[in-house]
Amino acid sequence: MNVPNDISYIINELGEDREHYFNAIAPPIIQTSNFTFKKVADLRKAFEDEMGGYLYSRGLNPTVDILRKKLAALDGAEDCLVFNNGAAAIFAAVLANVKAGDHIISVRNPYSWAQRTFDIILSRFGITTTYIDGTTIKNFEAALQPNTSFIYLESPNSWTFELQPLKEVAVFARANNIVTLIDNSYCTSLYQKPIGLGIDLSMQTATKYIGGHSDTLGGVLSGSHQLIKKIFDTEYLAVGSGIQPFNAWLLIRGLRTLPMRLERISNTTKEVIEFLKTHPRIDKIIFPFDEAFPQYDLAKQQMSGASGLFTITLKRGTMESITKFCESLKHFMMAVSWGGHESLIIPKCAGISQEDFNAATIEHQYIRIYTGLEDPQYLIEDLKNALEA
Repeated sequence: MNVPNDISYIINELGEDREHYFNAIAPPIIQTSNFTFKKVADLRKAFEDEMGGYLYSRGLNPTVDILRKKLAALDGAEDCLVFNNGAAAIFAAVLANVKAGDHIISVRNPYSWAQRTFDIILSRFGITTTYIDGTTIKNFEAALQPNTSFIYLESPNSWTFELQPLKEVAVFARANNIVTLIDNSYCTSLYQKPIGLGIDLSMQTATKYIGGHSDTLGGVLSGSHQLIKKIFDTEYLAVGSGIQPFNAWLLIRGLRTLPMRLERISNTTKEVIEFLKTHPRIDKIIFPFDEAFPQYDLAKQQMSGASGLFTITLKRGTMESITKFCESLKHFMMAVSWGGHESLIIPKCAGISQEDFNAATIEHQYIRIYTGLEDPQYLIEDLKNALEA
């Protein structure tokens, strides 16, 4: 896909042939299940290659296509598919590129639905997965097996933000004929370009920053046309996990303000973190663009921004003190996900029973914070009051 590498053009103009829909500024929602043909030859052609035109909205749809073109261009990729959610995008990308008896290398503690795909679904077909510390290329080399066909990456991940050296992993994978997939949800295509670093497939959940308003779901998968076509012809059509026109339209609308929202969120995050660094109740802050972060230099190399997600721990954190802190917040809502207009918080101990909680296990003390679009001082005051409680 050869388009100008200009964010303003991509977001506002690319794919929007307004003369085809009454010169309307906003694109229409083509809410149709199927498309008509006047000639048998044209229908035959659509049957032969459903990705070559419009036949049935389970495959391609004009509203979805506008979104596809924009997202592929932002990723610097040849092509793109948009799914109902991020988990569906991961599932399709993996399933299309492994076969019975294969081996997968994955970063440890991946997104829960990725891990369930590896451990519960693929294991039924003799596909094994090795989970590694992905911070060094040596661990990928050590995990390599003769039947390794796929590598799953998250850089950064969404709790402790470990990075993988993407260029090195890409070179290693291609030398061994291995397909690579990265979950790029933390950075989005504005703050990190995995395709340009040599990764084969880049996924992000559009539910988060792209949608931006916590009112729709979506998953993006970008890569070469060859890889995307392979997924479209099999898993995408067979499972029927493509996004619906109205949701695609909402994501197009979200894209219009993505750069300015990310900029504001990033600036707010810096102010919030600077406050937390000075508070006596805070023990640890984990954030890729914090100079104390172990992979700070690599983060600066691979990423142009770090947006709004970080993790903290409290000094002498217990189940009770963590619970009290989270429940004392008035303006941070307790919920999963991130990337919307609203600031959020989620304690790791919410997924741990009272009996299993161990204050000596640092992971049990993690509290993940997301800063949204609110005024920084509004959020800082809320955190200050909750910490004092």
